Amino acid sequence: MLYNEVTSHANQVDNVMIYITVISVIFLLGITFTMLYFVFKYNRKKHKQASDIHGNALLEITWIVIPTILVLTMFYFGFMGYKGIKKIPDNAFKITGIAKMWQWNFEYPNGKKSDTLYVPSGKPVEIQLKSLDVNHSLYIPAYRVKQDVVMGKTNYIVINPEKTGSYDIACAEYCGLNHSMMYTKLVVMDSTDFNEWYASLDTQKETDTGEK
Repeated sequence: MLYNEVTSHANQVDNVMIYITVISVIFLLGITFTMLYFVFKYNRKKHKQASDIHGNALLEITWIVIPTILVLTMFYFGFMGYKGIKKIPDNAFKITGIAKMWQWNFEYPNGKKSDTLYVPSGKPVEIQLKSLDVNHSLYIPAYRVKQDVVMGKTNYIVINPEKTGSYDIACAEYCGLNHSMMYTKLVVMDSTDFNEWYASLDTQKETDTGEK
């Protein structure tokens, strides 16, 4: 298993990806070698007269049941990871994220605004996402989370910051000429530092997020 020190959700996503990849490789190799075995074993030189195969109930049940179970486990683990970023805890700290060509802005409950996403560690954060123009997508690679931001619709995503530090935020939806420059940072602070920042009067590159 891979372990990402940033969040347990990132660990979960990585482990599901490894699980699916390993199963896919096993099936790829198994099917490929079986095919090659049959090509040599039942080639035309050895079997000039073809014979009919009338079926094998056990074999048919096996190749239906086993793949079905594996696919259902993939779905289950993937769904549990999805629930982690869509279930809003009662104590979640709410922030509004506003996307526009070509920048991010974040508004806090006390009216504070910033083009950098500041959050406290050890507390779930709900980010309400809105677009002022075209489609965007909030993507935090280190957290393994991505959510589309669509004009006229409010989407949301839940993150659980567990380790202080600075992490990239990108737009993962092509949104125009300067799409590749639509980067900012997620800054996870310990609760004391965040409370001081949150209570301060200054803003970080405060920008107008209202529609023109």
